Amino acid sequence: MRNTSASERASIYFDNAATSFPKPPEVTEAMARFLAEDAANPGRGGHRMAIRAERIIDDARAKLARLVNGSDPRRLVFTLNCTDALNIAIHGVLGDGPAHVVTTVLEHNSVSRPLQALADSGRIELTRVGCDGAGFVDPDDIRRALRSDTRLVAMTHASNVLGTVQDAASVGAIVREHGALFLLDAAQSAGIVPIDVEAMCVDLVAFPGHKALLGPTGTGALYVGERCPAPAAIGAGFKPWREGGTGGDSSSPTQPPVLPYFLEGGTPNTVGIAGLGAALDVLDRMGGAAILEHERRVLETILARLVDDSRFTIYGPTDVARRVGALSINIAGLDPNDAAAILDDTFGIATRPGLHCAPYCHKAIGSFPAGTLRISPGPFTTDDDVAALLEALDQVADAGM
Repeated sequence: MRNTSASERASIYFDNAATSFPKPPEVTEAMARFLAEDAANPGRGGHRMAIRAERIIDDARAKLARLVNGSDPRRLVFTLNCTDALNIAIHGVLGDGPAHVVTTVLEHNSVSRPLQALADSGRIELTRVGCDGAGFVDPDDIRRALRSDTRLVAMTHASNVLGTVQDAASVGAIVREHGALFLLDAAQSAGIVPIDVEAMCVDLVAFPGHKALLGPTGTGALYVGERCPAPAAIGAGFKPWREGGTGGDSSSPTQPPVLPYFLEGGTPNTVGIAGLGAALDVLDRMGGAAILEHERRVLETILARLVDDSRFTIYGPTDVARRVGALSINIAGLDPNDAAAILDDTFGIATRPGLHCAPYCHKAIGSFPAGTLRISPGPFTTDDDVAALLEALDQVADAGM
């Protein structure tokens, strides 16, 4: 093996499923400009800086609502991240107690943990639907899991472990026909896989700003569809996850039941939202479809080298047309954490080992408890990056045998 120190070369980044890198320079510029010129508290004052800060938020809100074909930008709620958005949705819908919920084994802990906690406390009954060997959920399995008291179906759009893109539109149609609500976790898909909340019968969609949307960490959003229970200060309705200042209405003794402010208590991450707004403009110019095509081409190149090599175990489908840019592998004779450490320390290549916050998925594919080594290219991954990764994997695999 080569003994090239990672400090002697630029890092090669294959961890975009965790957060995209590098961020476009326009993101940094927008955040610096906001901090230098407009860093007031939006909606908390009538002076010009506060008004400009509010316009930055309104502009990004409208862009994100269009991204999912939302009917009303006021239904787009800014959150701290996708985990926050999912918790707002889950606790908001299920806050009134007894209900049945359907989810899948593919879910991130941001879905699995709040649902399991509600089940453990006796507030809900929970059914987890399995997946096939390639990592796909059969919509008919969702149909069979539904009950008369099913209130919510929560499902990932694309697995963060396997990259498998689920048939969310078919699931949405089934859930809509049944009368339950459909929550879509779009952490790995928003920005590159088309999402149309109307056509796909999605009632709630949660997504981060810092992955395929190319924005900074600490940003996310939840779109709340019209079929969700109406916000209510007292009694039945969608429950707020946090309560506090909203800027516009300080007289109400409880959270004002008006979206988006009903679910946006407290000072927002306006500097992050400024960066996200700039990132959305970059994404619009680059084209989400073109980015996904690029990431799939990268996966094709990697799979072509590894799929017939007995030193490597490939998880999920080899047909990249059914994936986003996330590939899980294991190397014979090596724990994934050790493999990732070698790639980082010796070759300057960043990957992600372990369970990826999705333990039920790893149990389903047989990689629990060690997990896998996840390789996730992004829009700025180059051919040279791919060549360096493949050379490094070959050398690491030789060391593991």
